[in-house]
Amino acid sequence: MPALDHETIKSALEAQPLFEDKSWRLSPQAWPLTPVQVAELESIGTACLEFHQALETLYLRSATSKNLLRNKPLLAPWVADYLDRGKPANLVRHARDPKNRGAFPTVLRPDLLLTEDGFALTEMDSVPGGIGLTAFLNRLYGSDRDAAMLGHKDAMIEGFYQSLATLRPTERNPLIALLVSDEAATYRPEMQWLAEQLQRHGRRVYCLRPEEIFPLGGELFFDIEGTPERVEIIYRFFELFDWDNLSALPHILEAWEQGQVSLAAPLRHFQEEKLALALFHHHLLGDFWQERLSQRSLELLRKLIPLSWIMDPAPLPPGAVMDGPRVGGRMLNDWRDLAGASQKERDLIIKISGFHETAWGARSVVLGSDCSREEWQQGVEQALRLAPQNLHLLQEYRKPRRLEHPVFSVRADAVLPVAEPQSGRLRLCPYYFVTRGEAKLAGALATFCPADKKIIHGMEDAALLPCRIST
Repeated sequence: MPALDHETIKSALEAQPLFEDKSWRLSPQAWPLTPVQVAELESIGTACLEFHQALETLYLRSATSKNLLRNKPLLAPWVADYLDRGKPANLVRHARDPKNRGAFPTVLRPDLLLTEDGFALTEMDSVPGGIGLTAFLNRLYGSDRDAAMLGHKDAMIEGFYQSLATLRPTERNPLIALLVSDEAATYRPEMQWLAEQLQRHGRRVYCLRPEEIFPLGGELFFDIEGTPERVEIIYRFFELFDWDNLSALPHILEAWEQGQVSLAAPLRHFQEEKLALALFHHHLLGDFWQERLSQRSLELLRKLIPLSWIMDPAPLPPGAVMDGPRVGGRMLNDWRDLAGASQKERDLIIKISGFHETAWGARSVVLGSDCSREEWQQGVEQALRLAPQNLHLLQEYRKPRRLEHPVFSVRADAVLPVAEPQSGRLRLCPYYFVTRGEAKLAGALATFCPADKKIIHGMEDAALLPCRIST
C-alpha cells in the first residue's frame, strides 16, 4: 500500500476538522492487521453482542428477583442494586420498561489493548466517538479499488446508517436525527460530516442539538428552512449522566412511549456500566454466563476480559475474605488493605464504573504501578468514598506490548516532517454495527501512543490511524 505524505494528510484534516479543538500525530501508513487478527475481531463482535443479550437477562431477572438458572436456584438481587446505584428513578423505570426488552446498542466498540498474549478487552463502549473519523480516515488512506482497507468502500458510513434505519423497517427513508449534546460537543464535527455524507446519497440524516427538536401532537419535529419535519429515529450522542440536564428528554420519552420515535442507543443505564465486566468474572455468576453464552464466546471473553472486581465497601464478617487480588500474599478483608500493596502488587487499575462526567476519556483512571503510594492510597479512598453513589471498578492491568510504526516527526535537519519508525503501544477500537441481530465489523481505529505512556487513549502525542489487512 503506498504511503501518504505529510502534507496530503494535514491538508485533508484541516479542510475537514473532525474533532473540536483536538489534534494528534500523523502517520503515512494505516495500521496493519493480520487476517488471523481480523478473524478474531469478527468473533469479538459476536461475543460482545451475546454479552449484552445475557446482561439484559441478568439485570431484569435480578431486578424482579427471578431465578437466573434453568435447573437450579440462583437469585442475585444485588446485581440490580449495583447497576441501579446512583441512577434517577425515572431512568431505572424506563430501562426496565417491557417495551425496551431486546433493545440493544446499535454500535458496539470494545477497547482492545494488544499485549504479549494477544488482545485484552478493557471496556465496552455503546455510545462511542470516532465513527466519522474512522470512516474519513478509511477514505483518506484507501481508495475505491483498495480491498486491503478494513472497512473499505464506506462500510463505516453505510453500516452506521443501516443499523439505524432498520429500527423502523416499514419506513423507506426514515428521518434520522443525530442528537449531540453540548457536553459531547467535541464529537459534533464528525457527526455533522457523517450526516452530510449520507445526505449526498439521499438519506434524511441531520446532526442536531437536543434543543433543536420540539414536540407537536405527541411526535417530534425540527425545522428545515422553516418547515417542520417529523423525526422518526434518534441516535443519541450524549451520556446518561446528562439525564437531568437535557430539556428535550421528556419530549423524547413521551414520543418513544407512544411509538412515534425509535432510540439508539437505548436509554438503558445497565448497558453502559463498566462493572458489567466484573459481573462476568464474579464467582457467583459463573453458571449463569455458561448457560447464556455460546461456548465460543464464553471462552473468548474469558481470555479477553482482565480479572475485574467491584469496589463495594460493605463490611465483611471478621472471618470472611474478598474475591479480589492479594496483598502481601493475603486475601483482602477490606478494600483499604489495597493501600499497603507493593508496587508490583499494584499492577491494577481503578476507574469509575459509569454515570459520571469522569467515566470517559481515562479521566478517572488510576494505575497503581505508575503512581506513588500516596496517589494510589488516595485513589482507593476516593473509590470507597464515592461508592454510595458511584461504584468503581478494580481491574487487572494487562500491559500493552511494544510495537513499531512510522510516525511523522519534525527533525532539526529537515524542512518537512519526516516519517520514521517509532516505538509505541496500541489500543484498537473495532466498530460493530448491529443489524437484524448480527454485529458486523465495519472498521477499526488504531491509537498508537508513545511507549512511555501506560494509559492509552486519544492524546495529542498519539497517532490515530485506520486499519488495513496485511497480506
